[in-house]
Amino acid sequence: MKVMPFYKKILMCASIVVGLLALTACSGPTSSNTVSVSGAFEFTSLDPSKNGYVFSRMQVLETLLDVNEKGLLIPALAKEWRVSDDARTWTFDLRDDVYFHDGSLMNAEAVVNSLLIAQSKHGALKKAPIDSITSAGDHSVVISLSRPYTLLGAVLANYANSILSPSAYGKDKEVVALSGTGPYKVFQFAPPHKLVVEKFDDYWGKKASIPYASYLTGHRAESRVLQAKSGQADIVFGLDPASLPSLQRLDTLTLHSNPIPRTIVLKLNSGHRFLDDVRARKALSLAVDRQGIAKSVLRIPGSETEQILPASMSNWYLQNVTPETEAAAGTPESLLASLGWKKNAQGMLERNGEPFELTLITYADRPELTTVATAIQAQWEAIGVSTKVEVTNSSAIAMGHQDGSLEVALMARNYGFIADPLGVMLSDFGSNGGGDWGAMNWNNSEFSADLMTLEHTSDPVKYKEIAQRSAQIIYDERPMIPVSAYVQQTSVNTRIKGFRFDPFERSYYLNEMEFVKP
Repeated sequence: MKVMPFYKKILMCASIVVGLLALTACSGPTSSNTVSVSGAFEFTSLDPSKNGYVFSRMQVLETLLDVNEKGLLIPALAKEWRVSDDARTWTFDLRDDVYFHDGSLMNAEAVVNSLLIAQSKHGALKKAPIDSITSAGDHSVVISLSRPYTLLGAVLANYANSILSPSAYGKDKEVVALSGTGPYKVFQFAPPHKLVVEKFDDYWGKKASIPYASYLTGHRAESRVLQAKSGQADIVFGLDPASLPSLQRLDTLTLHSNPIPRTIVLKLNSGHRFLDDVRARKALSLAVDRQGIAKSVLRIPGSETEQILPASMSNWYLQNVTPETEAAAGTPESLLASLGWKKNAQGMLERNGEPFELTLITYADRPELTTVATAIQAQWEAIGVSTKVEVTNSSAIAMGHQDGSLEVALMARNYGFIADPLGVMLSDFGSNGGGDWGAMNWNNSEFSADLMTLEHTSDPVKYKEIAQRSAQIIYDERPMIPVSAYVQQTSVNTRIKGFRFDPFERSYYLNEMEFVKP
């Protein structure tokens, strides 16, 4: 019998290993070559204007500019940009050798096409004072404004204005194939619950090492906890703080708690006959035990807040607001009594024979909202206000705003989805009486004028002065009642390394992650 030389055995074993690796790579996503992400929100469309946040976080889509962890604009698909002396012309120089997922090369014409389509759809770009978006050769894009608009860079960094290949669009400008420029491309699109992406080898920046990544919607907080415990999901966002002690005992998980520019707020219908006087809104605000909710309900002591924007957004954060200044407004009982409300035999408020009753709606996508709503219901009942809590879909808030039926809504508002909070302030507190996720039937002429001024104020000292004045008006008039600043709770399986959290929730940084070698 002939014996195979040792070196040939080594070569044969090596070829078998290479073959197995190649077979694995060609076999599609498996548990061993996929990083799995679990989050709370569904997606239904390929259109960035509707569900772009999912595709941005999964690194399929990119924008001309990006945002760093401090909220400052940084280069992305545009390697640099400049603004004319009159602040009405912005020029963006594009990166070289950037390929779309369909294999075509990104040029100025493709970028202009994508931005014009984004401008035609609902979003901040449509509201921007843009006269024209044109190309200047193959590598530069020029945006001309009708007036100075300092917010343009932040608007262009929003996911809704991601750059797609011309082949991504069908008739009537609808998105038919999500051909972006990110380090991952779409492998499987199964709305509303599942998205699988595959690494893109021709990516212009840091290439991904993990072949596939999946996103799975988990509505219920309990199901996401089970996904983390079982290892079904490697990264789980939006964990209920109550679940953290049990997760901390598992040596297979690392937990992360990160503050984000999102606030739990009460949206009030300031046109409602019970809420149209600022004294009533202040009374309801004073009756909310923020400290108790932060400690006992959310289990994040110190997260309570009297302001809608976090301290990290220093231009809009008032240093002079404290629980003591809140209490100086009076007591809930004295404020309501000044409006003619009196308690009946059952201890509930009445005025002219009519009870003080409100309906508060919230949604289950963020499980903490229902428990916070229940706590607020009890706290308002203690001052004589009867509150009915209804748990529904988040879309009901926008619908209630539009048809005027909404009375009170409890929600988690993201004030960082545009890097400069001015963009959200314009959307939420504009001169048309507010926005779907902001004020309702509330107008203040001084505030509206200040927002318009801020749109073209480039002097940082002047900007902060006006922003502080605007923040003071919101605090004084209470069209929204803040409850708690948000802390994102995330679990990461120890088989993953390189995880980092984006406070603006734009990216999961999948291309920076690696599997830990056994």
